[in-house]
Amino acid sequence: MKPPAPGRGDELGTGPAGIALLHIERARAGCGEWDNVREWAAAMTCDPVIADPAVCGLYRGAPAVAFTLHTADQPAYTDVLTVLDGHVATITGHRLAHAHARIKNGRFPELREFDLISGLTGIGAYLLHRHGGGEQLRDVLAYLVRLTEPLTVDGETFPGWWCGSAAGGEPSQRWPGGHGNLGLAHGIAGPLALLATAMRRGITVAGQAEAMDRICCWLEQWRCGTGANAWWPGMISQAERRGGTVQQPGPQRPSWCYGTPGMARAQQLAALAVGDPQRQRHAEEALAGCVADDKQLSLLGDASLCHGWAGLLLSTWRAAADADDGGKLAGLVPRLQEGLEYRLRQHGLPVGDGLLEGAAGVLLAQHTTASNASASSGWDACLLLNG
Repeated sequence: MKPPAPGRGDELGTGPAGIALLHIERARAGCGEWDNVREWAAAMTCDPVIADPAVCGLYRGAPAVAFTLHTADQPAYTDVLTVLDGHVATITGHRLAHAHARIKNGRFPELREFDLISGLTGIGAYLLHRHGGGEQLRDVLAYLVRLTEPLTVDGETFPGWWCGSAAGGEPSQRWPGGHGNLGLAHGIAGPLALLATAMRRGITVAGQAEAMDRICCWLEQWRCGTGANAWWPGMISQAERRGGTVQQPGPQRPSWCYGTPGMARAQQLAALAVGDPQRQRHAEEALAGCVADDKQLSLLGDASLCHGWAGLLLSTWRAAADADDGGKLAGLVPRLQEGLEYRLRQHGLPVGDGLLEGAAGVLLAQHTTASNASASSGWDACLLLNG
């Protein structure tokens, strides 16, 4: 992988910021060169790094670059991280003020207000990864608690995270009345995973456990099937919400971003945080059933981290490390490793070098799961899988 032409360096999902994570993890694990890290860090910062609160999030701009440089844990990056911390603090304060004003005015949120990729959940994941706590992280957690409180619009009560538009942020004839997003990347499973991960590390705010329970109860409401046959839709329509019934015919692809793996991992983390063995068992059974189901696996169209084999593998590997299931999930990990390897033999690495849909994410998932130990750099904190 050679650095591309400048212009997209501070993109974590598609640009050099994400690719640098691969070289950082390899260097920290002793199987890569720090010269490669420096080369990609230079590509990441060759153009001015965006610090506009309107567009920045964990996967773009100052937070993305800061996440990556912090992951390297190198003294050479101390000064630039101090500068970036100031920008991230400003971005966080601006985003929180905007979100609280929106709630006060009784309006629906946009996904990018709260999600992992672009919103405050992603910024919170960075603050936890970078500082291990702090007042701004607590402010983000307090906002997420408030997000889970019911929202009344035009006399009708919705979950606080209900979006009045389609997933892309624009009104759509396919989603009249908006939607409720369940996914880990863009939906309410992301805030759940952050709230749970923070609690597991001893970081709590008022109402945190209750907020997690509200999210879990909503996910349980929309669970289809039970035990090993359980699955979740990625999004709930207004018609489904009003009717109380999922109208989708069956499981979607088993992806990290929108599928059962990401949602099951988030619920497992929540159960571990509050000590709920029944909820933990339900999450682990659903994930094991998904992994063992050839019909669901056949829906995976590529090897990628976001929505392919690599994301399923990493999600399952992380969940297996925390599972209380007699080793069932751990026993399924080799099946997924073989599935990913087969996919790569047949089709090669994904086109593009990026983290979420490209080669870097696949190689990171392979490296991390093959080592059977926690990632040296903690790189997958940006996926909220590491608990």
